Amino acid sequence: MPQRTIHKRLTIALQTVLVIGAGLAVYERQWLTLATTCAIIFLTFLPVLLGKRFRVFIPPEFECMATVFVFASLFLGEVRGYYGRFWWWDISLHTASGFLLGIVGFLLVYVLNEKEEIDVHMTPGFVALFAFMFAVGMGAVWEIFEYGMDLFFGLDMQKEMFGDPSGLTDTMWDLIVDTIGAAVISILGFGYLKNWGSHSFLEQWIVAFVRSNPRLFRRKP
Repeated sequence: MPQRTIHKRLTIALQTVLVIGAGLAVYERQWLTLATTCAIIFLTFLPVLLGKRFRVFIPPEFECMATVFVFASLFLGEVRGYYGRFWWWDISLHTASGFLLGIVGFLLVYVLNEKEEIDVHMTPGFVALFAFMFAVGMGAVWEIFEYGMDLFFGLDMQKEMFGDPSGLTDTMWDLIVDTIGAAVISILGFGYLKNWGSHSFLEQWIVAFVRSNPRLFRRKP
């Protein structure tokens, strides 16, 4: 079975589970769970909606990874309580978010660097640094969001960790693993731009994105 077909079917399967979860929330009259699940469903369709809005084709690999992340972090983590059941769930997902945000940051600046309409010539080192700072910065913004939701709405997004009920340990570990994930992507991206020929998963995804969106990569003379 072609790899793209597998990614598409996995994405559809996860979205189906979410729809079933929304139906069960209606049946059980859990309106907050219903609202949260509906918001999660919308987020899983966001890559496709953004792709159509900005006329960018998003490869199934990217779409599937984003859907899996949203499903695992918001539906399983928040709605189904996996953050409380498994101490490593939050750490794993924040590491994954460092990967995802690093890829997004890398592609953003890489597209700008390659477009002939924009007179900017950035070195591989700067592109990798931007991807790293983008991912770490967005991770920090998310931690501020968690703190604000806990402070103003009485939620428990900053979880107790390793016996620390304040949420500080949770926040610091989130930032640490965000940074590790972002660093890995930055190094792989730097290697791709320097033609190290590592054939990493990042290189394969970048090549897929470039091939799917040739109009974004009309190289500068």
